[in-house]
Amino acid sequence: MNETLEFKLSQLPDSPGVYQMKSHGELIYVGKAVSLKNRVRQYFHHSAAHTPKVQAMVERIDDFEIILCDTELEALILECNLIKRYRPFYNILLKDDKQYPYIRLDLNADYPTLRFARRVEKDGAKYFGPYMGATMVREVLDMLNKVFSLRTCKQDIRFGDPPAKHRPCLRYQMGQCLAPCQGGVLPGAYKPLVDQAVAFLSGKQDQLLDSLRQQMLEASKALQFERAAALRDRIQAVEALLQKQKALSVEGEDRDVLCAVPDGALVLVQALFLRGGKIVGSERFPLEGEGNDLSESLQMFVLQYYDAAPFVPREILLSQDVEDREVLEALLTEKKGSRVHIHVPQRGEKRRLVEMACKNAQDEIKKRNEQFIRQRQRTLGACEELARAIGLEQPPRRIEGYDISNTQGTLSVASQVVMIDGVPAKSEYRHYRIKTVVGPNDFASMAEVIHRRFTRGERERLEALAQGKTPTGFGDLPDLVLIDGGPEQLKYALEAVRQVPMERYPPMFGLAKRFEEIYLPDRQDPIRLDRHSEALRLIQRLRDEAHRFAITHHKKLRGQAAVRSRLESIPGVGPARRRALLTHFRNMDQIAAASVEQLLEAPGMTRPAAEAVYRAFHS
Repeated sequence: MNETLEFKLSQLPDSPGVYQMKSHGELIYVGKAVSLKNRVRQYFHHSAAHTPKVQAMVERIDDFEIILCDTELEALILECNLIKRYRPFYNILLKDDKQYPYIRLDLNADYPTLRFARRVEKDGAKYFGPYMGATMVREVLDMLNKVFSLRTCKQDIRFGDPPAKHRPCLRYQMGQCLAPCQGGVLPGAYKPLVDQAVAFLSGKQDQLLDSLRQQMLEASKALQFERAAALRDRIQAVEALLQKQKALSVEGEDRDVLCAVPDGALVLVQALFLRGGKIVGSERFPLEGEGNDLSESLQMFVLQYYDAAPFVPREILLSQDVEDREVLEALLTEKKGSRVHIHVPQRGEKRRLVEMACKNAQDEIKKRNEQFIRQRQRTLGACEELARAIGLEQPPRRIEGYDISNTQGTLSVASQVVMIDGVPAKSEYRHYRIKTVVGPNDFASMAEVIHRRFTRGERERLEALAQGKTPTGFGDLPDLVLIDGGPEQLKYALEAVRQVPMERYPPMFGLAKRFEEIYLPDRQDPIRLDRHSEALRLIQRLRDEAHRFAITHHKKLRGQAAVRSRLESIPGVGPARRRALLTHFRNMDQIAAASVEQLLEAPGMTRPAAEAVYRAFHS
């Protein structure tokens, strides 16, 4: 401990506030305390039983700052704001940054519409949500618009405007819209339908169904059988949607259920969202932090999540108690504007909800671990298996694959694709235009590409090492090279690379497509891997990716050549006008479909040139 720390520790006040731990000027941790004097000193007591994370943090601390607050609630709010702003390394951070979708209803419009929205704006509209996914929002919107015959168009329709000149849309013909654009419904008749949709979105489905049944009964008594049938269909549609939601035998209130489960170095928080007593969604949130302090993780989640959430339920159920439960309740109550309760249920239906959330969290962790194992088998595990199959001492970190593509020797190109630790590294992919080979000679083309790649790679590698840097790009030489083809392609590639003065020549092998055989330079008989082998699947993916990358580039060049040749044959259209036409019209189809007047809109075009282009495509 340095002198600065000792002096500041001796001057700490017995007051609520926030402390900021620093290392070489960098903020590494933010915390709050009821008593700064007692809390901050605890970090530097040698007898304190700290977790490994706290021990590592304390070893780095060389300074700290404090901010005094009047109450513990103020300290909690300030701590949350500082964590969100600076994202210190040792704080528990909510990694989830998704923007959940909402349903937006503009109540200021004469004929309101339900819209999909990604964020809540202060625009006077009413927002419902958040929902757990866009698919759920669109399903609800589609059902509500059909059931209540609400308009879906984006027209600005106001009462008193003259009817639109166009006829009503198809939804009107299907009985799913009342055509307010044609004056088919007054705002006073449209509003009850909007109110019913709002009741459904607000969780008052039972009240809505009772109202619809009463209206159906009245219509039937009045011998309005068409209206009664329409109301019957509306009731059935609402009931069908409600069947997709899981009902629970608890009070029909809004509540969130949170369970924290350790997941290695992370903590996974599983949330269940209940609206009107029904589960309407669930979500998982990974937290950066030590998995052995679930109470702290859960408290930081509640603080960070509900600080940004537009809706706070009346009740929040937790799997573990948190240190500042009463302070959190006061903070959320202030945000909601009405009383918010935080409970840790021990029995009954509420405890069953918490156990359901924990069961979902544990299932998710199990799936993640299985996925991680499977992913490792397909990547690093496949590299290890490949190394054993072809006799490498170490699994290859960087594998490069090469392929040639041309059309009868014209526009010949080569591709270089890269895998690092078994994962495609697309930023390392490269194209080559064949320069020295004439005609369809894939062997010589491969030799040219290999010679060019390793000549430049060895030069850049030596330059980087001379400057004390780690070689990157071309200077990062491969540990293994795949040549698409059999022993002849491999032979040409080996001869090309050995012409380059290098400290270490990378091992190469060929992969023949017919029988998926591996050819090695010093082995006459090919190697055949099991067709279910992860190593074989790895090199097949690499070979296919090299082929795709080469073919794609070749087709692009071929298309560009066709465009150039077509325009080059037109008199009065030189390189500058060709570029102007392609920039203005984007492609040949648009140029061919353009009129003379439209062609004149391209920069630098004159009427004779535009007429020449028009004749070339229409003669």
